Amino acid sequence: MTASTDARLSVLSSLAEIERQDWDACANPGWPSARPFGEDPSAFLKAYHRRLDSAPEAGKLESNSQRPAYNPFISYDFLHALEESGSATGRTGWQARHLVLDGENGKPVGIVPCYQKTHSMGEYVFDQGWADAYERAGGRYYPKLQVSVPFTPATGRRLLTRADAPPASREILVAGLLELCRQLGTSSIHATFLEDPDADLLDDSGFLARMDQQFHFINEGYRDFDDFLEALASRKRKAIRRERREALSDGITVEHLTGPSITEQDWDAFFGFYMDTGARKWGRPYLNRRFFSLLGERMADRVLLIVAKRDGVPIAGALNMIGSDALYGRYWGASEDVPFLHFEVCYHQAVDWAIAHGLPRVEAGAQGDHKLARGYRPIVTRSAHWIADRGLRRAVADYLSREREAVAADHEFLDEHTPFKADT
Repeated sequence: MTASTDARLSVLSSLAEIERQDWDACANPGWPSARPFGEDPSAFLKAYHRRLDSAPEAGKLESNSQRPAYNPFISYDFLHALEESGSATGRTGWQARHLVLDGENGKPVGIVPCYQKTHSMGEYVFDQGWADAYERAGGRYYPKLQVSVPFTPATGRRLLTRADAPPASREILVAGLLELCRQLGTSSIHATFLEDPDADLLDDSGFLARMDQQFHFINEGYRDFDDFLEALASRKRKAIRRERREALSDGITVEHLTGPSITEQDWDAFFGFYMDTGARKWGRPYLNRRFFSLLGERMADRVLLIVAKRDGVPIAGALNMIGSDALYGRYWGASEDVPFLHFEVCYHQAVDWAIAHGLPRVEAGAQGDHKLARGYRPIVTRSAHWIADRGLRRAVADYLSREREAVAADHEFLDEHTPFKADT
């Protein structure tokens, strides 16, 4: 395809059409492409993450400034596992339309992970109301283009470029997206969970800005979990200690599994938890069993599986992905209803692990005001939306203007009511 420039742009219907190293050179520039990190995730973290000053009183953690943060979700192996397992394909309403910009040597210098969608499920930025209104007015909202990682509400780069890409590459990718929308006759483009540089560029390109918020744990250089608790108000500190005791009473233990310590039996148990939670939350879970096997086979060193057991038998689990700057909490499930076990396995254990491994933050997924009381702070997330129809565009723009005001007000309120001491 061509855009408004002479750049060579192509559209892939599968990641199998591109080499892993070419994709990863754009997705995570400066990082080795998949599977060289070894089976011990601590080796990954020690090799590619550093403290500026290891003294506890220094407080702040900072990632390696020589390269962008490593994000596991935009890696070839993660996205290919979604496609190869059949979890994100045309049959499930996620037809790949990955946009690729080739450089002078024929190698990709820019990529946009993009899908042609026939529904709005699995996105975590909700536009079903827009679709219903447009179709009641006689329009056709689907198919649409979705620039995102399927089923993953984690902020990351979306206009993926190599470290040595020409300066205009990201602008060319945006022009290519608009041209792809026109050629396919889709109603709209939705780029979700954007890092600020991508969101700013899309805003400047005429996309409509949208805001939401999540809750993240921010590691202020804590020595351990107790050091983190000391930053909280006394009442909140006591409440967390009490719920941790109660969650792990009655013989329940917790294990952290990574790399080769994660077996197919562990994935079997976790998949049972995932299916139970997914069936209750979404009606039909998005991921199938094969996806988790592929994840374990190809990315085990970037997986943290937190498992609660009673008498050696798994009763709950939470899946996390390891980045260079964050631990990303994704899925949770349990076979028993144990008070506070959800908070322990999903939030407190993740904080424990992140502090122990020097990660600057924990991202605990979408929504959930209850995370605030566990020391997670409100963080604004951004998305950008292109609407082809002028009438729908005006209506959505008006809605988003009011929604942004409401989100900003809610964020300010929540930020003033964190459980931290007043001087923290």
